[in-house]
Amino acid sequence: MGGSIRALGAALRDLVPIVAVVAFFQLVVLRQPLPDLGRLLGGTLLVAAGLALFVRGLEIGLFPLGESMAYAFARRGGLGALLAFAFCLGFGTTVAEPALIAIAGEAAKVAAAEGHIEGSAQAQARYALGLRLTVALSVGVALVLGVLRILRGWPIHRMIAAGYVLVVVMTAFAPPEIIGIAYDSGGVTTSTITVPLVTALGVGLASSIRGRNALVDGFGLIAFASLTPMIFVMGYGMLVG
Repeated sequence: MGGSIRALGAALRDLVPIVAVVAFFQLVVLRQPLPDLGRLLGGTLLVAAGLALFVRGLEIGLFPLGESMAYAFARRGGLGALLAFAFCLGFGTTVAEPALIAIAGEAAKVAAAEGHIEGSAQAQARYALGLRLTVALSVGVALVLGVLRILRGWPIHRMIAAGYVLVVVMTAFAPPEIIGIAYDSGGVTTSTITVPLVTALGVGLASSIRGRNALVDGFGLIAFASLTPMIFVMGYGMLVG
């Protein structure tokens, strides 16, 4: 009970800057009263409660689960099983990512409105599904690369730099209508579902391997998960365009 109250207090404290900014521009800059103050306060409390429950759920469930599975795979010593788990984790969490579902659907609507695909519901659904699967595949590949980096001790800065060089090169050749979607897809994939499990996997794996430092080697998987969707989505645009 005490932990939940502390989580709610922390969530309210985190929301204070947002509320302050909105109130300042509404009252001082626009010089208008806050619309329906009661509903606004009630909605803020609901957001704080949801945020507190979400963070508490991560601490109780997802983080321990990801770390325990990483420990178990490391103890078994099966590289193939570990890489298969990393790929399936990246693919599965990304397909279920709400932000990706939303942006894929919106991208399909805009593509249909601009005449790049047919305007039928089926064509839009196929486009959105293809985009989601492409991004999910890219995140699966990203986690495989990230796990191999942890195991082999490869320098992360060189891998990330090489990846962004490839992004810049592909940007020059990709269809203009897919570039913005590709760049945005790198951000929407690393959201509420993907980040906790991926982070727990990296930290747990690095903690269970002798010679690896959880702080130095355990983080960085999210960087790969943000980078590879840009490469894969631009490649997807080149193929279907």
